[in-house]
Amino acid sequence: MLSKGCPLPPSSSLPPLRKIELLTEADVFATLDNLTRLYCPLVFSIEPGRKHSVGDVPVDSGYVSDAEGENGDDALTALRADGFERTFAERWLTGFIARVEELSCFETDEARERALDQASCVLESFFTSTIDEEERLEQLAQYSRDFTFSTSSRNPSLSNNIEVRLNDGLAGQNSEEPDDVGLQSWGASIVFSKLMCDLPEWFGLGKETLGNSPRIIELGAGTGLVSLALSALLPRHDITDATIVATDYHPAVMDNLRANIAANPLHAPSIEAATLDWSKPSRASPLDVEADVLLATDVIYTTEHAVWIRDCATQFLKKNGTFWLVATVRDNGRFEGVSNTVKAAFGDEGRPCASHGKRLTILHEERLGKLDGVGRGDESGYKMFRIAFA
Repeated sequence: MLSKGCPLPPSSSLPPLRKIELLTEADVFATLDNLTRLYCPLVFSIEPGRKHSVGDVPVDSGYVSDAEGENGDDALTALRADGFERTFAERWLTGFIARVEELSCFETDEARERALDQASCVLESFFTSTIDEEERLEQLAQYSRDFTFSTSSRNPSLSNNIEVRLNDGLAGQNSEEPDDVGLQSWGASIVFSKLMCDLPEWFGLGKETLGNSPRIIELGAGTGLVSLALSALLPRHDITDATIVATDYHPAVMDNLRANIAANPLHAPSIEAATLDWSKPSRASPLDVEADVLLATDVIYTTEHAVWIRDCATQFLKKNGTFWLVATVRDNGRFEGVSNTVKAAFGDEGRPCASHGKRLTILHEERLGKLDGVGRGDESGYKMFRIAFA
């Protein structure tokens, strides 16, 4: 975990570009100072009225930094080396620079110029590092990730290893889309997939519980990791005719989700991708049939998300179905405490009833720890909820 006072991860601290007009001048400079401390650690301020170039800014390649001393914070070093965070910051800075002349928050032209100067310095430092372009492209190519989960198998013809290949390479590549977080496989989906494969009986993922033809819907599927792992797991437990509907909303995320399903042909036959807007859920096919199981991992980023997810689940879950929801716990940044909104949403006495008159209720909550090398720097763990009508 990052120590107190360390720069925050860009993906959890940078304000959405579409809302940047709402920031104050102090907010803008606090955001830029955070990026400067993270990527140009020897520079903590920009002198008013002075033009800076990358030659004025000590370049940190993101791989080695001694700014914290010989016993520096390993988590901070890892954050600087995180390719996703770096690219997230790069596209945000690009968008900010394009919009800076239109922002009304600056009290003087001098302040606007300083903000532009500081943003340009940090952005320029990314392209003047010791890493050449060929190596940079190789790093981006590494976003194509292979996951292997161990499990038990009742079918002797199927191995005990479940393998999934995903394309995370699109994550953070489009500077015009600051909210395409579903292009990245986040820690919660990895932790949940592993736990599901380790303990399928605990989740009721057997023929005795679900029958041979269960219907499963994933909300906010992102890259599709959970759905793909589940589609491979079920046949190993004698469920051969399951239907899995993996849903998300952002167009780029949906394109990537469909590509990942196609890239895993052994798992793909039982999976269908569908667009779903949580704020205005549609019961059109393939979401016109209620699900035996609902799944959602790391989908709560605002109070509204918890309420929307609850209301979607109320519509889509069968009366005797189960909803597994995993919320990421973040102790700092703009998503700090947001995981607490889940209990508030599902404990609200005014929450809607399903057509049969019952409301969704949290039956069990469990805290899950992080796995080594999994998850972003601002994640401290996960809360897993078992939810059903009661």
